[in-house]
Amino acid sequence: MATPDTIVLIHGLWVTPRSWEHWVPYYEAKGYRVITPAYPGFDIEVEALRENPDVIATLTVPQTVDHLAGVVEALPTPPILMGHSFGGIMTQLLVDRGLGAAGVVIDSAPTEGVRTQPPSQVKSLLPILTRWSNRHKAAGFTPEQWHYAFTNTLDDAESQAVYDRYAIPAPGAWVFRYGVFANLLPGHQETWVDYGRSDRAPLLFIAGGADHIMPAAVNKSNARKYRKSGAVTDFHEFPGRSHWTCGEPGWEAVADHALDWAVAQTSPRSPETLPHTP
Repeated sequence: MATPDTIVLIHGLWVTPRSWEHWVPYYEAKGYRVITPAYPGFDIEVEALRENPDVIATLTVPQTVDHLAGVVEALPTPPILMGHSFGGIMTQLLVDRGLGAAGVVIDSAPTEGVRTQPPSQVKSLLPILTRWSNRHKAAGFTPEQWHYAFTNTLDDAESQAVYDRYAIPAPGAWVFRYGVFANLLPGHQETWVDYGRSDRAPLLFIAGGADHIMPAAVNKSNARKYRKSGAVTDFHEFPGRSHWTCGEPGWEAVADHALDWAVAQTSPRSPETLPHTP
């Protein structure tokens, strides 16, 4: 298998593809084609989405993953997939469909069956969950709520600048359905993956040690769900990094680790390359 020449970067909730604006030229300078597909409706500017978030209020996960799958399937060769936050769920769903040469999920939201839910995660999501009406509309954070959930390692001014540049509302139904009730509903839901599947691409979980909304414990628990798979599953934690790890100072170290791991997994295998599950 040839080493991939394309990287697909998948954004999370409460942001748009703009959140990858530093990663795109960084990876392009290394010789890669970089694609940043938007969720349906998220393909307009941040400012426009703030003015009219209704265009994304009724979006569903199946619609979104089908759209992203179409982007990946249209590429001439399997790419490296990288997803942040809810983009980590999307990446896991795409890998579960047999897509991608390697998958990297960064501060990933949990797929169905992951029951670890630290207090900081609950506190981060409470602003959305305490309004029952948010189930039917796009809901966002105030600058103060954003600072706690996303950018807690930054000072007030730095966090405000990030908020002003990137923050948007997101489908509230996703927070209720996949952030709270996914493990309570009967049968498998839309964020279920086949954790035992062995014929999938290698998968790396990257966690931030100071992440409030998707703490390292959640990511490690998610990675461990794959322990019966014969495919490679790895976990790496960056101490002291927040949920905004792809944008806060030092993001280059995260980008380098993600790419170096993916390249190592997709290069011709040596006999000592063995699956590893945390």
